[in-house]
Amino acid sequence: MRVIGVVGGGQLARMMQPAAIGLGLRLRLLAEMAGSSAAQVIPDAVVGDYTDPETVATFARGCDVITFDHEHVPTAILHSLEDAGIAVRPGPDALVHAQDKAVMRARLGALGVPCPANEVVPDAAALIAFGDAHGWPVIAKTSRGGYDGKGVWKLAGPAEAAVPFDGLEGLRADAVVIAEEFVDFTRELSVLVARRPGGQAVVYPVSETVQTDGICTATTTPAPGLRADQVRDLKAMALRIAAELGVVGVLAVELMEARDGRIVVNELAMRPHNTGHWSIDGSVTSQFENHLRAVADLPLGSTETLAPVTVMVNVLGGSLGDLVAGLDDVFSHDPAVKVQLYGKDVVPGRKVGHVTAMGEDVEQTSARAWRAARYLMGESDE
Repeated sequence: MRVIGVVGGGQLARMMQPAAIGLGLRLRLLAEMAGSSAAQVIPDAVVGDYTDPETVATFARGCDVITFDHEHVPTAILHSLEDAGIAVRPGPDALVHAQDKAVMRARLGALGVPCPANEVVPDAAALIAFGDAHGWPVIAKTSRGGYDGKGVWKLAGPAEAAVPFDGLEGLRADAVVIAEEFVDFTRELSVLVARRPGGQAVVYPVSETVQTDGICTATTTPAPGLRADQVRDLKAMALRIAAELGVVGVLAVELMEARDGRIVVNELAMRPHNTGHWSIDGSVTSQFENHLRAVADLPLGSTETLAPVTVMVNVLGGSLGDLVAGLDDVFSHDPAVKVQLYGKDVVPGRKVGHVTAMGEDVEQTSARAWRAARYLMGESDE
């Protein structure tokens, strides 16, 4: 049996387990803590520090390939695994583009991929010069260590230019600040690609995503209102990025559709992604199965949708403490809605699950998904 080592014990690793069972693959987990979301369902789990070289090396022994629930394993550790003959997918030379936004912006710019105007700024004075040249407000980001809106600042004017540099103190020592033009976007989009080592790749439909305070809260697939040529071009761009960067596994390309008609790349992620959770129930092959197929170098599955519209809504921790008990109401009201719970303690604002609804009408399908999610968040007045 092939053994896939997964670094990170969150919900992404958890949702790989059903796909692994079906494929006859065995997952081995390096979790940050006992009882983590993935450790609850993956029996072969060890607890350890993914930033410690010896811990990661010991974990990797006996694994056929290493993959990830997150992108935070230091690049040097991943190079050492490759030097020891262990397959790492995606490899460190690809993964660094998801770990370091400065590296990502430089590479995408060299490839001619549309991005917001950007520049690494060493201090507040350089950031002010960027803002004066490109207009205020300015978006400032830490190059490393940010996630779910952390390490991202919207700066109204020069008086706030010191804020991101003060914010670096609570993040990584090797992070720098990137200044980006503020894109007046009308919505956000996402394209997911799965790619094998030999180059076979498949692409999922473009999704529209809703972000709240830097956290993905909902997706609609396929994204409404895009022209056929836009869909074609966005899929081709995502496939090209995956090939140029040498990605193996799932690549998520997060996009912003600007009010002036531009569609630019916002972020990259090289792992299963929140904007692809809809595919568990809404696609012939989920992103989790295709990720495992890719890292195990198996032929990739169809990405065709199973319904005209699929809407996924994240369940964030709210006033309902017993989520399993809440399923009685959810399923009694709508037996067709699908729910994934992550086995996490309910903490306000934490992602504790998601719901998916499929249908033919965008508004009706969205209403069903949101109704179920709001109940599980304790927001229902029914």
